[in-house]
Amino acid sequence: MDSTQRRRPTADAAGDQGATDEDAKLFWERHYRTRRTWGARVNPLLAEIAAPLRPGTALDLGCGAGGDTIWLAQQGWHVTAVDISTTAVERVRERARDLGVADRVATEQHDLARSFPAGKFDLVSAQYFHTSFPLLRSRVLRTAARALRPGGLLLIVDHGSTAPWSWNQDPDIHYPTPTEIAAELDLDPAHWSALRADMPRRRATGPAGETATVIDNVLLVQRTAG
Repeated sequence: MDSTQRRRPTADAAGDQGATDEDAKLFWERHYRTRRTWGARVNPLLAEIAAPLRPGTALDLGCGAGGDTIWLAQQGWHVTAVDISTTAVERVRERARDLGVADRVATEQHDLARSFPAGKFDLVSAQYFHTSFPLLRSRVLRTAARALRPGGLLLIVDHGSTAPWSWNQDPDIHYPTPTEIAAELDLDPAHWSALRADMPRRRATGPAGETATVIDNVLLVQRTAG
């Protein structure tokens, strides 16, 4: 998901427990129907980590406006772009065609609380993978880790601070640290290892062009064995 499209940070399985899957689908459909270009650039931490890698197969979880998907395809990756919103995946498909990378982009609509794309991947990207609706996030991310080929990378980038344009301005909100996220995933160290777990700062730009210094919580996991 694009960093400027701030989904409210939540704990695992948090959100309005009275909400339904259809509520989530309708919400994100409205979201993407009213935002045509905002967030259509690559997230900087994905670019930083993926740029030196040899292109292979990638999975973009919550592809949103498609900035990450398109950038990866332009670097030579074959990307599966997944989102709950039909509008989002259709627009990513259109952008890929318009930019000449349609042969390297496959789009799939998934409610990741219910289904997960098939296949094995060299890179799985979960950028700001938050939602205000109930989601067993750790379960989805564990599934993503299992979908890696040996040597493959799972990159999780979460919000670590509240920007002025964030939906949730609760001063008492807790942003799980990379260490806490790793503990929630509870991956077997015989098969996965954490290559990076830190909280870098960067200058970010909001939807109206405002800027602020924000913190990203970064966890990079590698599958070391099958």
